[in-house]
Amino acid sequence: MKAIRYYRYGSPDVLEYQDIDMPDVSDNDIPVPAILTFEQAASVPVAAFTALQALRDKGHIQPGHKVLVNGAAGGVGTFAVQIAKALGAEVTGVFSTRNLEMARSIGADHVIDYTREDFARTGQHYDLMVDIAGDRTLRECRRVLAAKGVLVGVGGPDKGHWIGPLRRPVQMVLLSPMVSQTMAPFLARQSRDDLVVLHELLEAGKVIPVSDRAYPLSEAAEAIRYLEEGHARGKTLITA
Repeated sequence: MKAIRYYRYGSPDVLEYQDIDMPDVSDNDIPVPAILTFEQAASVPVAAFTALQALRDKGHIQPGHKVLVNGAAGGVGTFAVQIAKALGAEVTGVFSTRNLEMARSIGADHVIDYTREDFARTGQHYDLMVDIAGDRTLRECRRVLAAKGVLVGVGGPDKGHWIGPLRRPVQMVLLSPMVSQTMAPFLARQSRDDLVVLHELLEAGKVIPVSDRAYPLSEAAEAIRYLEEGHARGKTLITA
């Protein structure tokens, strides 16, 4: 089969269209939910895995928890808001002005427009913060957490080719034993069991993939450039 492989060794980005071996997926075959298009279904991994595992496995989310999602308009963020709601949490999402309507459409209980309000200075406290944007200091993030709250670091600005992206996770690991709150850097893993969980949420209509743009395969490089501008709503799709 043909696939695009994306290599990033610096600027510019390099895309290569090449033959790869067809994986044996017979043991992991889970049907596409009937209410989804194939394009919508293709947008679920890896973002939905990341959101589910960040909330449940690292964040230990419980019904009634107050959850803050920073960077809620992107691929992981839109899934995180919806999955947190499905798990019974009260969800606040941090969005820009242009995404406020979308925020409400995916079920956010409260919306903070970061162009007008600083979530770190609202006086609110949360049981769990999923930090996808990674654009605030750990001190600022801790300010909005309850005394026993959890900060799950999913992403952050890509500053520096090697050391830059590692700085924040290392800081979280070093800080966590010294404070009452839990600082948890995180990487998602593929899981058939979690795919079953997501399938059930999708079938029930509790989670709906969000996408604002789809590009043909011939424009894959442009899709990557758009994604890296950091303003995509939900997932950016590439279609055959």
